[in-house]
Amino acid sequence: MRGRHLFTRATPKLLSFPCVNSIKLPDISWKSHFLKTTFKALDRQKMQVLGSFAIILSIFSVHSTVYFQEQFLDGDAWKTRWLDSKHKADYGEWKLTAGNFYGDAEKDKGLQTSQDARFYAASARFEPFSNEGKTLVIQFTVKHEQKIDCGGGYVKVFPSTLDQAEMHGDSQYYIMFGPDICGYSTKKVHVIFNYKGKNHLIKKEVKCKDDELTHLYTLILNPNQTYEVKIDNEKVESGTLEEDWDFLPAKTIKDPEAKKPEDWDDRPKMDDAEDTKPEDWDVAENIPDPDAKKPDDWDEDMDGEWEPPVITNPEYKGEWKPKQIDNPNYKGAWVHPEIDNPEYAADSTIYKFDDISVLGLDLWQVKSGTIFDNFLVSDDVKEAEEFGAETWGVTKEPEKKMKQEEDDKKRKEEDEKNKEQATEAEEEGEEEEGEEEGGEEEETPEEGTEEEEAPGKDEL
Repeated sequence: MRGRHLFTRATPKLLSFPCVNSIKLPDISWKSHFLKTTFKALDRQKMQVLGSFAIILSIFSVHSTVYFQEQFLDGDAWKTRWLDSKHKADYGEWKLTAGNFYGDAEKDKGLQTSQDARFYAASARFEPFSNEGKTLVIQFTVKHEQKIDCGGGYVKVFPSTLDQAEMHGDSQYYIMFGPDICGYSTKKVHVIFNYKGKNHLIKKEVKCKDDELTHLYTLILNPNQTYEVKIDNEKVESGTLEEDWDFLPAKTIKDPEAKKPEDWDDRPKMDDAEDTKPEDWDVAENIPDPDAKKPDDWDEDMDGEWEPPVITNPEYKGEWKPKQIDNPNYKGAWVHPEIDNPEYAADSTIYKFDDISVLGLDLWQVKSGTIFDNFLVSDDVKEAEEFGAETWGVTKEPEKKMKQEEDDKKRKEEDEKNKEQATEAEEEGEEEEGEEEGGEEEETPEEGTEEEEAPGKDEL
């Protein structure tokens, strides 16, 4: 683990700024040479130059910040950083393992759910921070090696006010992000934000991975109110917060005062007034069968008066309707005019959370075995990409290879087992046939004995 506490990384960035001639700079480094060169163009006051100089130095000091990072590389020490909730007495237990297959036996160790049909609740705390004016990146890996049928694989981000020992499903959170699978109908990535005390689900359907391999999930939340969801370092969804969630009322609403004019004709077609019904149109729908004959044995005294069966009239054409023609008075479909919604108020701070301080796992699983690893909370997308490449990116192919080898081994063992069972069944069948044949041979002498005994009885 590179440390769970907040740390920063300097990111040099070069920009050119106009400066005056005549400024004397100490020749102490390559930066001095750079500044002498760039400060040679203009004729301004020294104070302006010093201001530009300060700006340039500040640019050299731009930092990316990692607020939380967890790789579980120090054995059982993770238990000092992660706290289990005591809200329920029967929460499932976590264990540290790389699972049944992996890319690296040590680097792929993570927290695994270990008991079926249980709720799980654990969390880790870090220094509180606000993402105001900054990008927020939440990233982690998930492996459902148990062929999950129903269970969560998401994380929650909480404020510092969370009582970790009492964390549960109704504890208020800022963000919920990650995969959720249940049967064939639910295989999605949750992206839920809390806004003014209410949880808002994304309106889009973001599909998650449902195989048994490790996958990298990344949520990027930008201060310009846009977002991006990535799986395995590839973008799978993006957009704006206002469009893809129902945080705010609609900008416009139907004008309650507007009504469709009474003379508004919205019929594209109309009956042809000149069209008339043919004289032979009206015929009965059903008629007596003309080919039917009264049975010879029909007795009217016993059976009543004979009536031929009824059949559909082949001449029947159904209800007559005049043909349709274009309506000369058609004005098109009436569109209800809209007005600005008086309840709508733009909010440029939907993305902002002031007190981010806890990352938690609060979920339910029917079949246990999911492994969580490589957690990262940062303000730098590039940092997250690099961290993902250094962790999941390095072990994904070896993991896939080991998984394939394990599958091939199991398949071979099953084939051999099936062959053994087939051989045993065949041998048992041959033994049964042999027993039946042996039984028939034993019956033959008995029949002969009876035949031999019969004459003796006759003699008596």
